[in-house]
Amino acid sequence: MQQLGSQTWQFTTRPVILGSSAVVGPEEGEGPLAADFDFIYDTLKMGEKTWEKAERTLFEKASQLALYNAGIDEKQLEFFVGGDLMNQIISSSFAARKLGVPYLGVFGACSTSMESLAIASMIVDSGGSKYVLAGTSSHNCTVEKQFRYPTEYGSQKPPTAQYTVTGSGCAVIGKNDGSGKGVQVVSATIGRVMDLDITDPFNMGTAMAPAAADTITAHFRDTTLSPGYYDLIITGDLASVGLPIAKALLAKEGIPMEQTKFDDCGLLIYDLDKQKYVIAGGSGCGCSAVVTYGHILKRMKKGELKRVLIVATGALLSPLSYQQGESIPCVAHAVALEIGGEGV
Repeated sequence: MQQLGSQTWQFTTRPVILGSSAVVGPEEGEGPLAADFDFIYDTLKMGEKTWEKAERTLFEKASQLALYNAGIDEKQLEFFVGGDLMNQIISSSFAARKLGVPYLGVFGACSTSMESLAIASMIVDSGGSKYVLAGTSSHNCTVEKQFRYPTEYGSQKPPTAQYTVTGSGCAVIGKNDGSGKGVQVVSATIGRVMDLDITDPFNMGTAMAPAAADTITAHFRDTTLSPGYYDLIITGDLASVGLPIAKALLAKEGIPMEQTKFDDCGLLIYDLDKQKYVIAGGSGCGCSAVVTYGHILKRMKKGELKRVLIVATGALLSPLSYQQGESIPCVAHAVALEIGGEGV
């Protein structure tokens, strides 16, 4: 691994995503990306007695399918890097208990999808492992209950509110065999914590936009690339409120985002016209995870996209910090994916 600038890791061997999975709930199954998901549950309870147990089941299903799609079994898996939004990241920790492999629990809120992918790729690139599983999850009912109001409360939400995705995305990262096949992890830009002094948990897009813009700016500064290098640059869950703010901040920094397609996972996963209840769009750890490991990877394998920069954003609040009136610090982590190339 080579460090570029102050925030970017360039993976010399270009680890490969050997297999991935995207498992979602019923609302996501009604959205425009339904055909790109590996499994769609028809109820939010998923056969469990509690929402928390349902999220654990979601995560376990996604990890099993990722291993199957990668063509390896649990005995071959050597590390698991994962996290989620629940207190003490219990969804990923309990899923790790079932996998029974060395486990690194990480927390980056909704940026966890790319944080876990970056760390897993670093382990493989350094020669520390042959197969590493990276993944994350979120469940609408567990997150709403923990950070805002329980679903049963039925509170009215403002136009800035986003809808937490019920979904889990996992990927198996392995060594590059030099064949040029598969989606390769080229680099990762690790974000700084940014704080716009937003205290409203119903305005995550505005809170996270500065972190997304800062990480994108750092990526192009460190790599000396321009936005036009990528076929797509996509943020995690800024949705309809945060994405325009990020665009404005990047324009202020002189980053020519008009050179490429600039989109957001929270805007892709739902049909905002038909699914009015999502309001500004999707959010949650599962948002960028299932869009990336389902929709985007499938497009790359079809040759529709060759170079993609995924910028997952996360709001680092907790129920305690929110109740104490603290502002919401945010972070964004970016991972560059490419199809083709020999690697080392």
